[in-house]
Amino acid sequence: MTSRHTAGLLHHQVDGPASAPPLLLGPSLGTSLAVWAPQVAGLARAHRVVRWDLPGHGRSPASLLPGGASVADLAHEVLRLADALSLDRFAYAGISLGGAVGTWLALHHPERVTSLAVVCSSARFGDPQNWRDRAAQVRAAGTGQVADASAGRWFTPAFAADPAARNLVEDMRSVDPAAYATLCDALAAFDVRAELAGIAAPTLVVAGRDDPATPVAHARELADGIPGAGLVEVPGAAHLAGVERPEPVLAALLGHFGPAATGSPDDDGTRHAAGLSVRRQVLGDEHVDRAVARTTPFTSVFQDFITRYAWGEVWTRPGLDHRTRRCLTLTALVALGHHAELEMHLRAALRSGDLTPGDVQEVLLQAAVYCGVPAANAAFALADRVLAETSPAPAEHQHEEN
Repeated sequence: MTSRHTAGLLHHQVDGPASAPPLLLGPSLGTSLAVWAPQVAGLARAHRVVRWDLPGHGRSPASLLPGGASVADLAHEVLRLADALSLDRFAYAGISLGGAVGTWLALHHPERVTSLAVVCSSARFGDPQNWRDRAAQVRAAGTGQVADASAGRWFTPAFAADPAARNLVEDMRSVDPAAYATLCDALAAFDVRAELAGIAAPTLVVAGRDDPATPVAHARELADGIPGAGLVEVPGAAHLAGVERPEPVLAALLGHFGPAATGSPDDDGTRHAAGLSVRRQVLGDEHVDRAVARTTPFTSVFQDFITRYAWGEVWTRPGLDHRTRRCLTLTALVALGHHAELEMHLRAALRSGDLTPGDVQEVLLQAAVYCGVPAANAAFALADRVLAETSPAPAEHQHEEN
């Protein structure tokens, strides 16, 4: 890991092998390059990862972006950094404003961007007047009030008290107000909705399902407008999805920026790491820990196989979100009568919140039509038992069971 503060350039940090394909990571407004910390170790196994700070954020000087600057001006600063590092072509991932920078680069400098991931971002960030109002507020009173309100935009209520969330909110208080306001004005003017079809780089769009700042509808607009783009929706995550739900975001990025996307040699270690992350997300830590604990020298080869192949190559692909993959998996297990696996996946889907009881009911009805009534009959009975066992106890019985 190398942190560099070079005069005239965005402050940046480099991780990973010098010979690996380069991957630039752009942050969200109000955050430093630390916002990518949960994903760096996984991404740096097969990439030369370069994280950078926004002007006036972290250790980047505010003077790099004068008043009246645009997202295009910020993107040119990123290109200056890439040139200084001798990176002619690079993959790029960005969160929110960082994602807008990547979108602009892919549109205006397609010869530089090999692959793109846009995380909790937008082609147009809502009503421009809201951004101009925020800019005026920060110019008048600093970033304190905006920092106080940021937790509600960045994280779900259940995560807002987590130390990782509190640290990012505190970091925002040190952001240069003038630079923050300039970037608010830049977001107010940003609108590439009519240009999305011009993006040629392979693109992944990642959304937090509970994101109030850039809702899922914004992500779908990006994915629908960019030819061939994939979309991953992360449940239980707001605007900084990679902080709140780091493993599914890392798994999606590894699937997108993996060997097939970068042209790098196959890396079983990378696939295994990605597979283990998504396996834990889909099935839960408790189940995976039990499976690992039961592994013997005889079964270890099979555990490695399914982790790399099923979880590391298929479940990490960006083409379908995990909710859709869960529905497909349940249908296949009903059709084949694999009841033990069906019960395991039902419990995991309900526990994660990816599927509701109503969703399961619809999947099983669909299976009744195409897989047969006897198969669905057995599945309904099994699902009914799982739901009875996993539903909260009625209030009047809770004291007796404590």
